[in-house]
Amino acid sequence: MPGPKKLDPSSSPRALLGAELRHRREAAGLSQDDLGAPLFVSGSFIGQLEAGTRRMQADQAQKLDEVLGGGGFFARNCVALKQSKYPDHFAEAAEAEAVADTIKEYSPLLIPGLLQAESYARAVFVAYRPTAPEAAVDELVEARIARASLLTHPTTPMVWTVLDEAALRRRVGGPGVMSQALAHLTNLIRQRRIIVQVLPFYAGGHPAMGGPLKLMTFPDAPPLAYLDGLGSGQLLDDPAAVRSYELTYDLLVASALSPHASLALIESVAEDYTHEDQQL
Repeated sequence: MPGPKKLDPSSSPRALLGAELRHRREAAGLSQDDLGAPLFVSGSFIGQLEAGTRRMQADQAQKLDEVLGGGGFFARNCVALKQSKYPDHFAEAAEAEAVADTIKEYSPLLIPGLLQAESYARAVFVAYRPTAPEAAVDELVEARIARASLLTHPTTPMVWTVLDEAALRRRVGGPGVMSQALAHLTNLIRQRRIIVQVLPFYAGGHPAMGGPLKLMTFPDAPPLAYLDGLGSGQLLDDPAAVRSYELTYDLLVASALSPHASLALIESVAEDYTHEDQQL
């Protein structure tokens, strides 16, 4: 069996803490379960901290310093983890996304952030914050485009999205913006960088009508599910809960159009937007 993935401590504060945590735990002769007990967390959660897929909290850092004789190392460096360009409710999910092997997502109303064109992302943020200064919107757009840079790798992560037809039909920013947004999406599909399936209106009821769903897997940590809400989010690692959401996603895939038929529909809708924009 291969050993745990080697972390690059220089890549991020989270990777630094994870590498040091693994080093100190192994030096102390403790298993992940052993170390989790005094923190009242599972051994799998300790594994996620070591792998850099979960964010270390301040109280956990203090306890780890006590148990492992860290001399304040974890508490001091935990502060760096609070410095995120993402909203608090999404920061941990975005950081986990950056180290995921696979990302599977259902989006009911919007093109997902990873797949958004810049003009579409700007229109989304203006809709979210109609009175925000332009500089604040610029920062949000820059963070979103930077987040999508993980797609510059030719194969990893594997991104598979089920996109509700409503996300194609909702005119975020007008026909010109939608034309660009769908062109960007089809380019990613045709480059075989992502898999997209459209869940058509005629599919009727389905198990994810309550909202968006993201599933992430990792090379050396348990999978996570992320549920997104209005100004809120929940990152779940409970195995039973994650399995339940995996089934939900599988049912969505079963009801969605094939990738080939989905691409044809997306391109057809994009063409309609292009013609409409040209007539304005």
